[in-house]
Amino acid sequence: MSRILNKARLIICICLLGGPVPLVKAGDAESSLREKLAWQIGLDRVCFSPGLVDGRPGAKTRIATEEFQRVRGLPVTGLWDEATAKALQVRPDDVISKYTIQQADFDEIGPLPTSWVEKSRLNQLGHEALENVLAEKFHCATHLLATLNPGKNINALRPGDAVYVPTVSEVSTFPRAGEIEINLSEKVFRVISKDKKLVALFHCSIAKDKEKRPSGSARVTGVAFDPTYTFKPEMWPEVKENVPGPLTIPPGPRNPVGRCWISLSLPGYGMHGTPHPELIGKTGSHGCFRLANWDAQRLGKMVEIGTPVTFTDQPSRSTLASSKR
Repeated sequence: MSRILNKARLIICICLLGGPVPLVKAGDAESSLREKLAWQIGLDRVCFSPGLVDGRPGAKTRIATEEFQRVRGLPVTGLWDEATAKALQVRPDDVISKYTIQQADFDEIGPLPTSWVEKSRLNQLGHEALENVLAEKFHCATHLLATLNPGKNINALRPGDAVYVPTVSEVSTFPRAGEIEINLSEKVFRVISKDKKLVALFHCSIAKDKEKRPSGSARVTGVAFDPTYTFKPEMWPEVKENVPGPLTIPPGPRNPVGRCWISLSLPGYGMHGTPHPELIGKTGSHGCFRLANWDAQRLGKMVEIGTPVTFTDQPSRSTLASSKR
């Protein structure tokens, strides 16, 4: 197995250094990776989140693909088929780019105190390392960066050094949300337009304790980008540190609510980012809804004060509507 992986990495390295190769040969590890990246990058660009861009399409990518296919009136296969590839308009030859490390990337890093009191004394809660900065910037897994840059220590790079990354680009305009539907059983946000069309889909983590999961409906009461966070010791019983009272935790990617906080009309509830997107859907929250930092920021640009939010564990109304056409 290790020999196969090393060969695959060598092929990728040769391809990157010598230019793109056409997507043709079945079983070609490099071509297969490019095709999978095209699939996930295409979904990410239209705000149908595949989860992490990691070259390993799984359940999150399949759900996003099925919903995208329904919206576009395509056969619902959940797969990267010819019709879906054409609709997403991403070429496998164009999914890997060279990026030059900037000083601004290093400005996003550390320090990393574990004490809440020490955290409150900082100006920013930065990322742990350069690989985390790049992973958030390009919506990808850190292991993908290692695969695209074999033999290179990402965290040892300096400003001016080059690194290969997935060709993820930020959306220039965002659809407006008529309502947000949060499916608790699927752990999925559906953004539905005012004319009842599904326009975006994001994956989330929900409360570990079922009794803390809301039902019925709510509405958006505020949106804050790069927010501070008020740490209240009584709300974190698992914290054994002696904290004398409420603390103001500074903004940054590792802030407890990440890069964006969207408050709800339910006291204590909100939708927010997290610096650990690899854990989305796998671990429970205290009660709020966690998204990848970039997805939370995108959602924050789609909603407005008063946007309705409904909670359900039933099939989406947007899915049912499209299936009747």
